[in-house]
Amino acid sequence: MVKVKIPGPLRKLVGGKDEIEVEAKTIKEAIEKLGEINPEIKARILDENGEVRRFINVYLNNEDIRFLKGINTDVKNGDEISIIPAIAGGIK
Repeated sequence: MVKVKIPGPLRKLVGGKDEIEVEAKTIKEAIEKLGEINPEIKARILDENGEVRRFINVYLNNEDIRFLKGINTDVKNGDEISIIPAIAGGIK
C-alpha cells in the first residue's frame, strides 16, 4: 500500500480524509485509484493529457517527481505521495 497525502482544498472530494492508502505501482496508478473514489480529484490533479497540472506539485517520499520519472515514477509498499497545490503570490 502507498499513502497519498491529500491537501486541504481536495479533502472534500475524498470524504474529508487527509490521507488515503491505495495499491499502486506508479504515481499515475495511485492518482487513478484516487479517481475511482471521486473522478473530480483526478481532474484537479491531472490535465487533459494525463500529466500533472502545472500548479500542482507531487512528491514521492519528499522528492519532487519532476526530477524522477514524473507521473511514471515507480512506487513501492510503504511509500508516501504528497500532493501539494502551488501557492501563488509573494511578499510586497
